[in-house]
Amino acid sequence: MPETSGPTGRTPETHVIDFRAAEQLLASRDPRGAVKLLDGVIDVHPENTAARLLRARAFFAAAQLRPAELEFSLVLEREPDNAYAHFALARTYQRQNRPHPAKRHFRLAAALDPNPEYLRAARFEG
Repeated sequence: MPETSGPTGRTPETHVIDFRAAEQLLASRDPRGAVKLLDGVIDVHPENTAARLLRARAFFAAAQLRPAELEFSLVLEREPDNAYAHFALARTYQRQNRPHPAKRHFRLAAALDPNPEYLRAARFEG
């Protein structure tokens, strides 16, 4: 009998499958479907930063900006040097019409990674 994880009877392999399926849903423009799958993964693995980052992206794509902000912030608490998370949080703030925190996180993203998109967003021409 396979080992289960939690009361749902789902296995760790099932969570990996759900994570990969959520990536596909997000890529095919179904962010709400991705969030649903990731909720189950994160319930069992709340420390999984990759799942939280993917869920934050899905919230952003679904225009659920407050949940996106919270997830990106949690990722940054765990990985303060994650340039992508800074950039995505900045975009979230930008969409909420909060230019000051957006500018701060755009600049942090550019300082951590000289990606041309990050540099443009931070208004550092490079």
